[in-house]
Amino acid sequence: MQIYNTLTRKKEELVPMTAGHMGIYACGPTVYNYIHIGNARPICAFDVLRRYLKYRGYTVTYVQNFTDVDDKIIKKANEEGTTAAEIAKRYIAEYKTDAHGLNVMDADVHPTVTNCMDLIIDIVKKLVDSGHAYAAANGDVYFRTSSFPEYGKLSGQPIEELQAGARIDINDGKEEPLDFAVWKAAKPGEPYWESPWGKGRPGWHIECSAMSCHYLGETFDLHCGGQDLIFPHHENEIAQSEAANGKPFAHYWMHNGYINIDNKKMSKSLGNFFTVREVAEQYGYEVIRYMMVQAHYRSPINYCKELLDACKASLERLYVCRDTLDRAIAAAKSGEISAEATETFAKRKEQFITAMDDDLNTADGMTAIFELVRDLNRMSADASTSKEQLEAGAKLFDELTGVMGLLYNRKQADAIPAEVTALVEQRQAARKAKDFAEADRLRDKIAALGYAVRETRQGTEITKIDA
Repeated sequence: MQIYNTLTRKKEELVPMTAGHMGIYACGPTVYNYIHIGNARPICAFDVLRRYLKYRGYTVTYVQNFTDVDDKIIKKANEEGTTAAEIAKRYIAEYKTDAHGLNVMDADVHPTVTNCMDLIIDIVKKLVDSGHAYAAANGDVYFRTSSFPEYGKLSGQPIEELQAGARIDINDGKEEPLDFAVWKAAKPGEPYWESPWGKGRPGWHIECSAMSCHYLGETFDLHCGGQDLIFPHHENEIAQSEAANGKPFAHYWMHNGYINIDNKKMSKSLGNFFTVREVAEQYGYEVIRYMMVQAHYRSPINYCKELLDACKASLERLYVCRDTLDRAIAAAKSGEISAEATETFAKRKEQFITAMDDDLNTADGMTAIFELVRDLNRMSADASTSKEQLEAGAKLFDELTGVMGLLYNRKQADAIPAEVTALVEQRQAARKAKDFAEADRLRDKIAALGYAVRETRQGTEITKIDA
């Protein structure tokens, strides 16, 4: 498999440090609010990467952090009259609701900053002791960027140009404008931890260095995240990690492209800022996931109603194909798989793998899936197609859509008891007849069985009610 390595700015063969195993670190959210559409892109894109690597026989250790102490979290806590810890706990849970709704697998490890404070203090101490960082008079500790000659190698910007564009606050105690905080002195009313430099908390960048190196090793395979993190976050991670450990940090870097809203940058000030939860209320989570995987991860996505509607229609084509297959399998007679079908299935699988091996090209991967849909629809319509052939086609279809993380609502529907499904169908008939009193009665009956039912633009959604 080849990927575009941001560090070298070229496509490279993805060669793991340990044969058959990939260690991946993905920057996670700062948990002070619901995740927005922009946040959903990396978690879906790199979930597909993880699924594809597993599909190709790799074992994967996937680490994604939660930043649970930060200026934004503290501000939110002060606004609500609660603690930063409570805000973080609440929005970690909300993140998981949305991530699971998007069919994103949990990371193997989800470390938090507050649970890794000793690791963070240790790496800051290594930097100070080696002269790569210094304590300022205001109690902050800064990384000395001039001590790391390769600073700027990820973003491709010479340090002289970065310095020319930087500004310095005369009150912050920095030696140079590009120096950045690895430890911040506590301010009144803020959470803090004891350290050799006094009470304080970590700078943003240092946390990912400490956590990734602890769980994956001082050098690991792949670091990924959004394009907006290349500078300064990932640039600073490289500098402080390699300065502290004297080793290369991550061998490969992958960054997903931006999401624009109606051809404009997403911004709260422009009023075009949408949370995943808000969009899911209208379209369902799976349409959002489809939107993320139908484009190449490095390409920009222009989020708009027309795109969502097109994604919804494409997703429905996949569901219709799979449901049609089920009916055809139930009616088909046993027999042989034709040589032509065997060749077709092999061709579609190879087409899919070729696309995904080319820098995780999910756009061409989806093309392979839809060409398989055309093949399967033709076979399903032919009464002479054997049960075994249809089953082989369904197996390949499930494999490929599974790599993309799609059609998961079909599996959820299979798990819903027949009694609930029957009541849902009766409720739909009542709504169609405009007998809303009967529809409400049936909804309550469904709820008594432990399920919630609601109408979305994607269709009727049935979910289990948590006890």
